[in-house]
Amino acid sequence: MGFARTCSVALVGVEGVVVEVQADLEPGVAAFTLVGLPDKSLSESRDRVRAAVVNSGGDWPQKKLTVGLSPASVPKSGSGFDLAVACAVLGAAERIDPRELADLVMIGELGLDGRVRPVRGILPAVLAAAEAGYEQVVVPEQTAAEASLVPGISVLGVRSLRQLIAVLTDEPVPEEEPDQEGRPDAMLAGLVVPGAGVGTGLSIDADTSPPDLADVAGQRTARTALEVAAAGGHHLMLYGPPGAGKTMLAERLPGILPPLTRQESLEVTAIHSVAGILPPGKPLVHKAPYCAPHHSATMQSLVGGGNGLPRPGAVSLAHRGVLFLDEAPEFTGKALDSLRQPLEAGHVVVARSAGVVRLPARFLMVLAANPCPCGRHTLHGAGCECPPSVIRRYQARLSGPLLDRVDLRVEAEPVRREDLLAQGGRGESTAQVADRVLAARERAAARLQGTPWTTNSEVPGHELRTRWVTAPGALAAAERDMERGLLTARGLDRVLRVAWTLADLCGDDRPDDTHIGLALELRTGISRGAPLPVGGAG
Repeated sequence: MGFARTCSVALVGVEGVVVEVQADLEPGVAAFTLVGLPDKSLSESRDRVRAAVVNSGGDWPQKKLTVGLSPASVPKSGSGFDLAVACAVLGAAERIDPRELADLVMIGELGLDGRVRPVRGILPAVLAAAEAGYEQVVVPEQTAAEASLVPGISVLGVRSLRQLIAVLTDEPVPEEEPDQEGRPDAMLAGLVVPGAGVGTGLSIDADTSPPDLADVAGQRTARTALEVAAAGGHHLMLYGPPGAGKTMLAERLPGILPPLTRQESLEVTAIHSVAGILPPGKPLVHKAPYCAPHHSATMQSLVGGGNGLPRPGAVSLAHRGVLFLDEAPEFTGKALDSLRQPLEAGHVVVARSAGVVRLPARFLMVLAANPCPCGRHTLHGAGCECPPSVIRRYQARLSGPLLDRVDLRVEAEPVRREDLLAQGGRGESTAQVADRVLAARERAAARLQGTPWTTNSEVPGHELRTRWVTAPGALAAAERDMERGLLTARGLDRVLRVAWTLADLCGDDRPDDTHIGLALELRTGISRGAPLPVGGAG
């Protein structure tokens, strides 16, 4: 009787669970049994592993073989267990010393010829192995750079099962023929899921220059709102006629966001790796992602879903970045209202029959909407023929509870001819605005040091009212609006958060009545006569 064990990782959402892969050989009729809640793709590993071992020069044991995946209560899916299963079988057959396998974590799919193919989710899998105390992992060579992002862990990248057997048995490592230059690498096919990147919009790490904010003509108030949103992490709604520049502004928002920290980069990279949209050759995402799903997107595509365990949706793909919902009233009410919980909590909990998954979703939402179905309602002399009842129904598609969670609501006014054609109509560049945003973020981080919050939008209202108070009398206008029903309790808290962001952008110690007035104007759309201290046209 032979027995060997090694380890692999099962992914549940974007979190990993270390799985012990055990192989047991007993005398009897030759058979291969795989137990431990495997899905269809994992059950098929029996045929892949047998062919890979034989084509790698090994002898397949003609005995009763049982491979168990423990803990058996955790559902396991995907082909990333192939490498661990093959090595456990070879260990039980004494082709490899079982002691060499016990402390290794192996992740990778096997081709029938013995080549090791890359799989998605390498980064969260290696993170789970490191947290469990393992120090050595074996991954496909193409994903070794991604696995190496995890500190304190030794990574071995292999191209074939033959190479791994040689390393574990102290034999000369065979050279594998590299792919001919210019030919597509079929081994990378498993890293990208067709269709998984639909709606992601701009590339997260494009080599081309990002769009510049200086391209936007006019829109002084909207540019101010964009800068405030980036500085404090506040959700934003832009409404106005078609062609006013709402989409242009939203596409330029990621460019003025600060670069991701190391921890944030690992979080975003882990999500994109699981989703299959991580760009090949770029294992770490440094820039804020941008996700712009089409208005026909379903609730499952926004918050996460799919067969079996839920997979990341648009809110998770936009984690630490921007989620842009263009033509927001055209989304279904069910899809829009599903965003309420992640907007408040910064994560989404998706429950399905196969299990419950918690996915990170700390994103900055931007809504864009026309004033009516034809878009000409706010234009003078444009000939809007939409009846008042149609306009009301169209605007009511964005529910009150959803809009109550949006800190900034500004109108993108039609671009004037002099702004569009004259050089003086251009505003500041992305680099100039990004410098101010970064400075404001640093002021907020210094004030919030020692707390679980990093941006003003995350601070609870109770803390803002008791721990960080405004200047005396600054809240008088906000209190009047609350008494008249223009502000809810949540709305007052969000006005305070925006006011603190405005104070950080201006370099002030705390908000005064001017900051509160501008925050109210940016939220309610009612002019208070407050000056725009930031985001002006150059």
